[in-house]
Amino acid sequence: VDVLVLVVVVVLELVVELVDVVDVLVDEVVVLLVDVLVVDVLVELVDVKVLVVELVLLVLLVELVLLVELVVVVLVEVVLVLVLLLVDELVLVVLVVLELVVELVDVVDVLVD
Repeated sequence: VDVLVLVVVVVLELVVELVDVVDVLVDEVVVLLVDVLVVDVLVELVDVKVLVVELVLLVLLVELVLLVELVVVVLVEVVLVLVLLLVDELVLVVLVVLELVVELVDVVDVLVD
């Protein structure tokens, strides 16, 4: 009976050791699974960040295009104003020349009389 009790005690100790080993293995597997899950979440976050960066770059590109369009519109308006000013100056020059011609004609008319 002592031998049987000793065998049962040894078997029970082995079972306790086996349970401890299984517990440690389960803990390691859980830690690995959590690590894999965390890595997956981080990869998804990186994907989201990349998408956000792409969207921001797209918005910046659209803003740049709008800015270039605005600059072109302003340049066209400046050129138009300059042309109008030039035309206005030309009209003044033509008027002065016409006045001079009228004066010259008057002078010539007086001389002819």
